[in-house]
Amino acid sequence: MKANLKYKSSVFSSLFSEPDVLRELYCALKGVSLPKDVIVKINTLEDVLFMDRINDISFEIGGKLVVLIEHQSTINPNIALRLLMYIARVYEKIIGERNIYSTKKILIPQPEFFVLYNGTDPYPDEEILKLSDMFSSIEDLGLEKTSPVLELQVRVLNINEGKNHSIVKKSAVLAQYSAFIGKVREFEKNGVERQESVKKAVVFCRNNDILKTFLEINASEVLNMLTAEWNLDIAKQVWFEDGFEEGMEKGIEIGEEKGAEKGMLKAIELFEQGLSVDEVKRQLEKREKLGN
Repeated sequence: MKANLKYKSSVFSSLFSEPDVLRELYCALKGVSLPKDVIVKINTLEDVLFMDRINDISFEIGGKLVVLIEHQSTINPNIALRLLMYIARVYEKIIGERNIYSTKKILIPQPEFFVLYNGTDPYPDEEILKLSDMFSSIEDLGLEKTSPVLELQVRVLNINEGKNHSIVKKSAVLAQYSAFIGKVREFEKNGVERQESVKKAVVFCRNNDILKTFLEINASEVLNMLTAEWNLDIAKQVWFEDGFEEGMEKGIEIGEEKGAEKGMLKAIELFEQGLSVDEVKRQLEKREKLGN
């Protein structure tokens, strides 16, 4: 299995970086079949300057569907809003130079949104998160409650081992990924330190033909990616427990020092990624030198 590791990524998004694998994944999630010759085009958003991914996975199917998939080990209650922002940027990418002010109607692919959850906290097999659940109540203004004129629904699926078996078994890569993560956690439960658990899981899975080719080629990258991903999850929890708002305020302050709203927004984004104050300053200085 070939993996595109050009951009900073997670093990999940690296595994699902080929059209054929994404076609199989979509069919598994929807319980449908697609012709093998239908074109799958990847259009994941990327921050080229920092060689980083903005969203996890985005792809078109036959020019008729556009699918956004996020992989999370902690469910974010704001994910529907994030996906709304992502899909707007994806549509910009798809439309390209076509004139949206033209009198001729532009046809766009229909969107679908998924979150694949594999965290350790208990979570149902499936849940639907809605953008409308985030809307403020207009009844507080003395206005009558109405149906939302804007909606976005996200289908959240638990992909941990033993969950959603009928879905997972239809995607070989998804099933093997779940088995790999399950093995890492099994070693951890037995008292093995996290990095060593990942190493042992890599050896076990390679010996048992689970993601074998991928792990043979990318063993060291897998260790680094999982460590970074899980450390970020821990960091996010600490932020909220120990004053995340103070960090955000510091991000605004640093951005303002750089003299632009764009710099301020980038500073906040970098803090959200778990960077330290010094690292945020270095990143902003780098952008400034490059004229961005």
